[in-house]
Amino acid sequence: MNSGPDQNFPPAVPSSESLQTKHYERIAAEYDNHYKDSYSQKYIRRFIIEPMFSGIELNDKSVLESMCGGGQVTEFLFEKNARVTGLDISPQQTTNYKRRHRRANVVCGSILNSGIKSESFDVVAVVGGIHHMPPHINESIQEIHRVLKPGGYFCFAEPHSETLAESFRRAWYKHDSLFAENEAAININALHDGFKEQFDFKHECFLGNFGYLFVLNSMIFRIPLKLKPLYSPSLMAAEGILNKLLGKPFSCYVVAQWQKR
Repeated sequence: MNSGPDQNFPPAVPSSESLQTKHYERIAAEYDNHYKDSYSQKYIRRFIIEPMFSGIELNDKSVLESMCGGGQVTEFLFEKNARVTGLDISPQQTTNYKRRHRRANVVCGSILNSGIKSESFDVVAVVGGIHHMPPHINESIQEIHRVLKPGGYFCFAEPHSETLAESFRRAWYKHDSLFAENEAAININALHDGFKEQFDFKHECFLGNFGYLFVLNSMIFRIPLKLKPLYSPSLMAAEGILNKLLGKPFSCYVVAQWQKR
């Protein structure tokens, strides 16, 4: 696979990405504790990963897990016999990723300047990474488009801005130290306008309610991990029902499959 060799350090990056790198180096240990616990992993599998890859054949496909952190979807991809490369700008997170997923390749670098050859991957997957990229979201997606093969899939899950809770979320992002200064939910309609000539928007669903907030994002709400077994099963059961009833205005995130033209 022509995805480039393993690397130890990222190249020069914009100030916004440097900000994100420093931010995640600071919170990496706590982040992993909360997002790698068993209930968060069950939530991610059921409500993010499975709808994100629904209907896509992954057997023997080359997949770039971009902005991978410790590897949100890697084990699922291995179960489907995909060939996986992780990409992240954080040296600490790429070290963690390689330690956990020894079968994967790993590149420490920026999604804006990855050094990966064009048309290298059948699928690019991003979970919660694009909303860390302002003011370079469009450039990030352009790079994803470049490294995808024709007909390849860009699969992603991101908090979206067309929700009734957006004003509250913006205020929280601004004042909470667990968020970097440039984080912002994506506007899916604006992205449609910007990339309608490059992608076909094959599938999108708007999900995420109380389970998303208190199970998956327990770190943000400062919930002790020892309390999660007490409420997570009931909230996840309710999430499955609410996701069928509530549309875009009442959801927290979007799960999407875009196909490169």
